Amino acid sequence: MESINSSEKKKLYSLFENINKSEENKPEELKKDQLSDILIIDGLNTFIKSFCVSPYMNADGIHTGGISGFLKSIGYAIKLFNPTKCVIVFDGVGGSQKRRKIYPDYKNKRITKIRINRTYLDNSNADDEEKSLKKQLIRTVDYLNNLPLTVMSIDNVEADDVIAYLALDKFKNSNITIMSSDKDFLQLASNRIKIWSSTKKKLYGCSEILSEYGISCENFINYRVLEGDVSDNIDGIYGAGLKTIKKCFPIFEDHHKYSLDEIFNYCETHKGKYKLHDTILENKPLVQRNYDLMQLNDTQIQSFTQLRINEIIDSQSSRLNRMQFVGLMREDKIWNNIPNANVWLSEVFVKLDNFVK
Repeated sequence: MESINSSEKKKLYSLFENINKSEENKPEELKKDQLSDILIIDGLNTFIKSFCVSPYMNADGIHTGGISGFLKSIGYAIKLFNPTKCVIVFDGVGGSQKRRKIYPDYKNKRITKIRINRTYLDNSNADDEEKSLKKQLIRTVDYLNNLPLTVMSIDNVEADDVIAYLALDKFKNSNITIMSSDKDFLQLASNRIKIWSSTKKKLYGCSEILSEYGISCENFINYRVLEGDVSDNIDGIYGAGLKTIKKCFPIFEDHHKYSLDEIFNYCETHKGKYKLHDTILENKPLVQRNYDLMQLNDTQIQSFTQLRINEIIDSQSSRLNRMQFVGLMREDKIWNNIPNANVWLSEVFVKLDNFVK
């Protein structure tokens, strides 16, 4: 993540306060077709957002926003979507190897140091905060192991690929909600798959994507390929912003998914009309590389890895262990972060626990 200036920090704090107020209230009722059978959570994405935004501290004044913010955020989503199963997926060790074979600089310029602790804003040490992030992430898993959830991390596989495999294949007969603020998941939206952005408090289906971006869910990957992804160090085509892409490719509103060859042919047909068409034709290898890096509809997960994922999913989830969970809260002195923890556990996790076989 990139360094955050004072103005951006204030915006984040304001965002956190709004999120915190909304999570204290009962979630609004969703329409029946918006409820999910399966809630799949992008673990690291959700944790880092929580660590950045949540200024929670324990009784000793130590920042615990990663742990508490994450637990409250997933609790809100579970209460909202009322799933029968919740899966939390984290990146596996060496998870970027497949994409680094395609592009060695994939994610190489990511900055992981985060400095936005409210109380120690001016005196905090970036290295110490990075250590705190890692320590809180490891500790968060201890909490998750005492909740009726399935938590997984597959070595040499990124969470994005596991989540896509679960949504498209393993749970192909279920209604899915993917919880992540990563726009790449919007390419998976369908009548069956929705994406919940906890930061925007918005549920994205195909109609919402078309309304907000002016691009159909079928062609969202093509928009992303041309735009690139700064956060993953993936360069886009020069001059390819959302407005320009929509102007140059009105066909992206169609529900027909255009292949790269069809896009190149369209550029040939309209050559000279807009600079972007010419630039794309001059950079076909870059477009192909970006597609190979960013597409999630064909994850090409190896069969033995699929078997491992299926084994974890089909095995029994953890059961709700109130005593252990509350014990961890006492050890970490975070009882003020989640007031009335036993009531919160009942409201959020008891129903989910009943589905554990």
